[in-house]
Amino acid sequence: MSGTASRTDEGRGGLGSKLSGLAVALGCVLFLGAFLWGAVAYAPYTVPTDSMAPTITAGDRILAERIDGAEVERGDVVVFRQETWGNTPMVKRVVAVGGDTVACCTDGKLTVNGEKIDEGYLPKGQAAELTGIPEITVPDGRLFLLGDERSGSLDSTAHLTEAGNGTVPRTNVDARVDAVVWPMDGMLAPPTGFEKLGELSSPGPLRLITTALVVGMVLVLGGAAYGPVAKRLGGRGRTVTPSEAAGVG
Repeated sequence: MSGTASRTDEGRGGLGSKLSGLAVALGCVLFLGAFLWGAVAYAPYTVPTDSMAPTITAGDRILAERIDGAEVERGDVVVFRQETWGNTPMVKRVVAVGGDTVACCTDGKLTVNGEKIDEGYLPKGQAAELTGIPEITVPDGRLFLLGDERSGSLDSTAHLTEAGNGTVPRTNVDARVDAVVWPMDGMLAPPTGFEKLGELSSPGPLRLITTALVVGMVLVLGGAAYGPVAKRLGGRGRTVTPSEAAGVG
């Protein structure tokens, strides 16, 4: 009987070891794959100013999906460079794209193609624009950008006298901001005020990447912990035979 019980225990232990090894292997694949995917798909940036407050404030760490400028839609928060603006990475919100007519203000709101835009991301009580924006038609292939902190943002309104009326080429966009990761504010809220003008951008794969990282880490830790836990529990549950108690080998 004791030999049968021993073989059964060894069989169960062998199966458990195989499953824990499989869990560790699968966890490593998920974790490393998601990490590499994230490194390729996203770029981290630290925002130096409050021009996008309260959505993004000075010192916030953001993750921006690397995209082609042709993918940008109204309402997106983008990272871009523009030589006449200083040619350093800047973060602003796209409020109009090529072919749109933008102006401000009507009843205190920004208008795009004659539609008043409900900008829920603006600081409470802040007007859509303090100095006003003359009616501007955005040239094809270009973007009109504003900061969410309209009182102090050096955005398209500060460059209206330049060629293109302060607009920026789509090709100057490096990435689209998906989330604020420090502090952990999470994914940016969708700019629903622009839905009446067309489709909004879909979020990038950040949630899927994060889920794969977490699941992979859990599998690795759980699989690695199986051996010590099973050994400890097996030692506690082992029955001492009379011969062992008497010291007989």
